[in-house]
Amino acid sequence: MTDMIVYYLVLALFAAFALLLRSYLRLRSGLSEALSRKQSLSVRYGKMTEQFFPFLADYPYDPQRFRFLGSPIDGVQFNDDSVVFIEFKAAGSALSHGQKKIRDLIDEKKVKFEEIRIPSKG
Repeated sequence: MTDMIVYYLVLALFAAFALLLRSYLRLRSGLSEALSRKQSLSVRYGKMTEQFFPFLADYPYDPQRFRFLGSPIDGVQFNDDSVVFIEFKAAGSALSHGQKKIRDLIDEKKVKFEEIRIPSKG
């Protein structure tokens, strides 16, 4: 009789463990998916809000003279006395490797203007 009680107790514990493990794996998968969706929404929100930054009160230039590029930098500000490459960042976000490279090229004055003409037919 005691052997049967121990047997059913072990069986019940094993079943409870299996249910808990299944629930844990399902929750872990759901958490992973939720974190992925959150990251995706953050990226989309950031890309969308970047387009409105020039129209905020703190923007130091004329927003009508800003041209949005989107990638690899957010845009270019055309002033009467300068051309400014602009990357908008919020909170603790940092420049990407490519953006740092662009910044360095500009700092090294490796920027030029080039006119390319398309030949006319005839």
